[in-house]
Amino acid sequence: MNKIIIVGASAVVLAACATAPQRSEQIEQARAQIQTLSADPLAQEAAARDLDAARTSLREAEQALQDRRPEPVVDHLAYVAERHAEAGEARVAEAHARQEIARAQEERNQILLAARERETQNAQVLAANAQAQAADARGQAADARSQAQQAQQQLADAQQQLADLQAKKTDRGLVVTLGDVLFDTGQATLKPGADLRFNRLADYLKSHPDTKIIIEGHTDSRGSDSYNETLSERRAQAVANALESRGVSGDQYRAIGRGKGYPVASNDTPEGRQQNRRVEIIFSDSSGRFAQSADQPIQR
Repeated sequence: MNKIIIVGASAVVLAACATAPQRSEQIEQARAQIQTLSADPLAQEAAARDLDAARTSLREAEQALQDRRPEPVVDHLAYVAERHAEAGEARVAEAHARQEIARAQEERNQILLAARERETQNAQVLAANAQAQAADARGQAADARSQAQQAQQQLADAQQQLADLQAKKTDRGLVVTLGDVLFDTGQATLKPGADLRFNRLADYLKSHPDTKIIIEGHTDSRGSDSYNETLSERRAQAVANALESRGVSGDQYRAIGRGKGYPVASNDTPEGRQQNRRVEIIFSDSSGRFAQSADQPIQR
């Protein structure tokens, strides 16, 4: 009786083993690798054939396991499925790499384009600056030409004015000599006929405010030294007063009496004495500087 029970139990266990499918670790590994591959967004695009082959081999391995085929056969089919999945993963990795390369190339192109745009903008700015500088230079050149022309015209006007005043160039500078026809004999009052020359002289000095003059009064030898000294000072001051009344600044002139000590002709004749009775006006340069000999009257 006991033998019958044992035999029956063994038969039940064998029947249960015959109906329950076996588990394959190789299949589990292949299945996990295929799931990993199929989860990648690029799998269908880059490795569709590998994924399909891996799935087909996995189904064959699962069927072989279900059919209780020998374990080496099952493991081989699962191994093939796993290799197809690995090949697909390699293709997907390559696709990802190509995407990264393309993205990097696009970023590089964008950087180069932005750099070229900045260079173009910089070049345009530099060109605009250069054009502005050129325009400024042309404007400055035009101003310089205009100023030069004005200076030349002013010089010509000044030379003409001095020519009208009958100025002579000497070691003391330009000198204008006013004869004694400006005064009555022994007097320091200007005659009305001197107005034209004084008007010209005043106009010249007012148009050249940096120019200064020394006004020197001279007499002939008749009379005492003190008399002639005083007379020459009064005549020099009379000329200064005439210029002041015409608007010439007092900073531009200095009046000095030289008396009879610096004749330009012989006092033995009426003609010579007439030449010695004079007022001399010595001009500075345009900066207000006199020649070193300006304070040393010419004696002949």
